[in-house]
Amino acid sequence: MLDAKNACLRLPDGEMDYIRFGGGPRTLVMLPGVGDGLKTVRGMALPFTLMYRALAKEFTVYVFSRRRELPEHFSTREMAEDLNTAMELLGLSGAAVLGVSQGGMIAQWLAIDHADKVEKLVLTVTLARPNDTLRDVIARWTALARRGDYRGIMLDTAERSYSEKRLKQTRLEYQLLGSLGRPKSFSRFLTQAESCLSHDAYGELGRIHCPTLVIGGTDDKIVTGVASEEIASQIPGAQLFMYEGLGHGLYEEAPDFLTRVADFCR
Repeated sequence: MLDAKNACLRLPDGEMDYIRFGGGPRTLVMLPGVGDGLKTVRGMALPFTLMYRALAKEFTVYVFSRRRELPEHFSTREMAEDLNTAMELLGLSGAAVLGVSQGGMIAQWLAIDHADKVEKLVLTVTLARPNDTLRDVIARWTALARRGDYRGIMLDTAERSYSEKRLKQTRLEYQLLGSLGRPKSFSRFLTQAESCLSHDAYGELGRIHCPTLVIGGTDDKIVTGVASEEIASQIPGAQLFMYEGLGHGLYEEAPDFLTRVADFCR
């Protein structure tokens, strides 16, 4: 059922790490957020399989990183082109696509520019265009990255993502992670952070015609809950679900998140 696999694709302009697990008849593509700039999914097949095992019976799940070496200036739309190439190499089309945070930005462009790849779309804690909250967050993270302060990035991310109840359980964990997993370079992270500030699919969301579920949190301190409402208002027929009292890390905190996604993609 689990069939966890770590793999790497050779693209025309570089290599892309991805993982695959599950043995279900439906295909689910998952796209992580900007944290992918600090560490790709390389070697993470088993942890992801255990975390998302509830999806393994019904879906064959693929989780794609951005390519390993990113140009200094590389847009979310260009990242979606890389993803489209990767899906073509693997023979994937008509997939359910779940994009979280920056992954949701990339998923928007995939659904706009390559509709054949996306049968259903789930956009979680993401936005269609930058707002002041995101600009402040990215400025903070960029400054920390330029100083090489990995621990600072991890702690700031946790503080902005989780409810106080969750933070009481995870502050020590994130302090430890910030001390152990420092990347050799912050260049990928800086490129991905910059791409969030230039992302603007708002005027083209009307071109998305596949069934779409937008999930947000009312207390999102990174993209805001209003950003989710804005996306849903622009995609024809989109469904919107807002988690009251949860923020950017709702996909880890909400106990029914995976069930909600599976029910929609089923």
